[in-house]
Amino acid sequence: MQHIGPMNNLLYAILLAASFGSAFADSIEDTARGIHTRTLTLDTHIDINPKDFTTERNPGMRLDGVAVDLPKMNEGGLDAGFFIVYVGQGDATLKARKAAHEKALEKFRAIHRMTEEINPDTIQLALSSADVTRIWRSGKKVAMIGVENAYPLEYDQAYLKDFHDLGARYISLTHNKHNLFADSNYPKAGEPASIHNGVSDAGRNLISEANKLGIMLDISHASKKSALDIINYSSAPVIASHSAVDNLLPHSRNLDDEVLKALKSNNGVVHIVAFRSYLKETPHEKMQRLNELAEEFNLPKGDIWSEGDRIFSALFAQPKENIGAYFSKWKEITRTSPHADISDLIDHVDYVVNKIGIDHVGISSDFGGGGGVDGWEDASQTFNITLELVRRGYTEADIAKIWSGNLLRVWADVEAVAAASKQ
Repeated sequence: MQHIGPMNNLLYAILLAASFGSAFADSIEDTARGIHTRTLTLDTHIDINPKDFTTERNPGMRLDGVAVDLPKMNEGGLDAGFFIVYVGQGDATLKARKAAHEKALEKFRAIHRMTEEINPDTIQLALSSADVTRIWRSGKKVAMIGVENAYPLEYDQAYLKDFHDLGARYISLTHNKHNLFADSNYPKAGEPASIHNGVSDAGRNLISEANKLGIMLDISHASKKSALDIINYSSAPVIASHSAVDNLLPHSRNLDDEVLKALKSNNGVVHIVAFRSYLKETPHEKMQRLNELAEEFNLPKGDIWSEGDRIFSALFAQPKENIGAYFSKWKEITRTSPHADISDLIDHVDYVVNKIGIDHVGISSDFGGGGGVDGWEDASQTFNITLELVRRGYTEADIAKIWSGNLLRVWADVEAVAAASKQ
């Protein structure tokens, strides 16, 4: 069936389902399973804890409390993932910057242990776009490395080449809070909305170096002006590794139509993230329970994902037992309250497809960093994404682009720009 747009095909599927009932539903699932098996499925954002990358506890085991390990990847048919070197934003002192750099190296080492020492027979590190397909065809899972927040490079920007040599293939300039390189979408409490009016001179230099090295640039977590600057200054296509659509849910982490159109002009791709707070407004019932919890612990009211700085500042000033009790109750509220689900996630995919085209959208989980929606709580449920795409009328070619084809196209383009810069 030729792809004629997700909404038209969805209506067509509903009419067929009404006519043929459960047999049609079974056929849809069989079709989706075939497509899922044949498609290279790639998640662009998986956060890690180095404690889960040791000989005693590692991704080769089914790990409680960890959304992505090799057994869950096998069960859900998740073939590849960018494992993330993330370091939170700290202050500008040399000591803090050096500590951040060391923390980044610890995460690089963890990923290399997984692929070279602990689980080399089942997962391999990809260093090029071609590596991804080659490794997948060999029957192994594919690991890639992304760097979330350039703050560790404040210690010495020349280390970007070392990060590349260690396998980094994308980098975001910022995370929460502004840094040396760019303004964040989420300033620190009391910080102005902007300190650089987008990307700084240091950030512009970092963009240039990333282009020369063949490192993709990631606009997730950047302010709108920073995102537009990164797109404008980059000589190569860029990605948003884990974002969603502002027009469906206004949020500073989401991309509005201006940024989406700039991303299309840049030939980039936005990966819709399975993060509840970016996909669907927090239900009233859940918000009420969170506010009651805030009152119990004498904290500011609001969602932890939008008011985190104020909440954490007040919470971490309290005794340790209060902190543990708060998070235990917060997790219970989050677990039992209504959530965004896969349908909400694919609504955002549909929006991007209709606004800027099938060539500019992908999928990410943000597992380990707060990601997960009903139906995709861990890697074992990855098939459900493909099933929903098939239900909405996406073709196999479309689904291949969404899961990995668009990202691999961008990556290859970035590699070509880097190669040309050396001539």
